[in-house]
Amino acid sequence: MYDYLIVGAGLYGSIFAHEATKRGYKCLVIDKRYHVGGNCYTENMYGVNVHMYGPHIFHTNSKRVWDYMNKFTAFNNFIYRPKIYASDGKLYSFPINLMTLYQVYGVTTPKEAKDIIEREKILTQNTDNLESWITSQVGVKLYDLFIKSYTMKQWNKEPKCLPSSIIKRLPIIQF
Repeated sequence: MYDYLIVGAGLYGSIFAHEATKRGYKCLVIDKRYHVGGNCYTENMYGVNVHMYGPHIFHTNSKRVWDYMNKFTAFNNFIYRPKIYASDGKLYSFPINLMTLYQVYGVTTPKEAKDIIEREKILTQNTDNLESWITSQVGVKLYDLFIKSYTMKQWNKEPKCLPSSIIKRLPIIQF
């Protein structure tokens, strides 16, 4: 007889089972895969650790959580800093942040960035399509650099022919 049935042996299921067992509960963990760790599973092949489900990154701002998780395995302190080649052929920080705005406009403070974005926005009543909505948020220059060509490649349609709901789900610069 079990106190808990845990479906999934990923990080959450494994840690829950570990903690519950330490407290005297009986747990049954089931998973469709033959291993624990979920998508963070790694196999050592010929001396090389291979991430079987693609690269994985463990994020937390809590030192307590970081220290706890490192009792089970060694995580390195990787910081993800993606870059993008934009439509002008230059490399930029991405997603759009203060560094990106420095690269595009030369601004150095959040206030300068906010001011330039406010000036660049296209004021319109019709924001029902992707193009009109995003240009109302960030202006034409950032739209042309980072969004237009990618959107056309992804959807094989002009952005003005796509609903704004597609882009509204992504975070937009906030100051």
